[in-house]
Amino acid sequence: MTIAIVILNWNGRDLLARFLPSVLAHSPQGTVYVVDNASTDGSPDFVRTHFPQVTLLQNPTNMGYAGGYNYALKQIKADVYCLLNSDVEVSAGWLAPFVSVFQDETVGIAQPKLLDAKRPTHFEYAGAAGGYLDKYGFPYCRGRVFDKIEEDKGQYNQPSPCPIFWASGACFFVRAELFHQLGGFDEDFFAHQEEIDLCWRAHHLGKTVVCCPESVVYHVGAATLTTENPQKTYLNFRNSLWMLLKNLPQKGLYKTLFVRMLLDGVAGVRFLLQGKPRFTVAILKAHFQFYKCFSKFRHKRPAQTVANYYQKTSIVFEHFIFGRKA
Repeated sequence: MTIAIVILNWNGRDLLARFLPSVLAHSPQGTVYVVDNASTDGSPDFVRTHFPQVTLLQNPTNMGYAGGYNYALKQIKADVYCLLNSDVEVSAGWLAPFVSVFQDETVGIAQPKLLDAKRPTHFEYAGAAGGYLDKYGFPYCRGRVFDKIEEDKGQYNQPSPCPIFWASGACFFVRAELFHQLGGFDEDFFAHQEEIDLCWRAHHLGKTVVCCPESVVYHVGAATLTTENPQKTYLNFRNSLWMLLKNLPQKGLYKTLFVRMLLDGVAGVRFLLQGKPRFTVAILKAHFQFYKCFSKFRHKRPAQTVANYYQKTSIVFEHFIFGRKA
């Protein structure tokens, strides 16, 4: 089995200097690629000079996460792609579990356990120990519910590998054949939640998504757009609605979308009360864009959808009303 470790970079020269050495040191089973998304900070020359053993690919423009990977992966031949953020530090032996996991032909996508590089005793927000999706499209993880982060005490080490709904884009393993069969990421998303959409589409084809907790990596997080950036809020809310429209079963689709948009309105009011009107505006913009592109995304729906992978409960109600923390 061949594994291509593909790092998408945009103006991340300092991140490459910090984290690329660990990838090279601990990845004997893989070939490392850096894909530059039209950086302006000298990243390509830096990679050529300091990491000549890395294969460098350069995209003509900044195509975002989705488009950047789609463009580059057409040029990379491997059995499995590992899409790795530039702000991830890997550990010794991190690749070995995936060589075994992908022997199971039903497994299409996988991720390791993600811990916080700034607080290594705790899970990291972006993926923790594997992701789930509630009935209204809100993502959460084993080890992270909204902004509540658990300490890693080995509570999610079994079973292994563990079936999950979605794998984190920060360290995302996917069979190359499956990735191309699905047409790659949805480039309309640009960035945020495109990996969840891809996992959902893989479920439609009967593939499973798993977390391998024996493999551990450390993620900084929010290295491209910080959590205090309204653009991140806009992309997350817009893309989540697009994803629901694309993938939910037809039965109950519009009812679910209606309730989800009401919950988005509650989130907008909450931002106003917190003195963050720019985030409220971001949600409104997301909804307007959803309406504008409604017909386009309705036509992206697959011929057959599956209903038994996402959660049938609402994490919003469980967390904010019933106090669920994990």
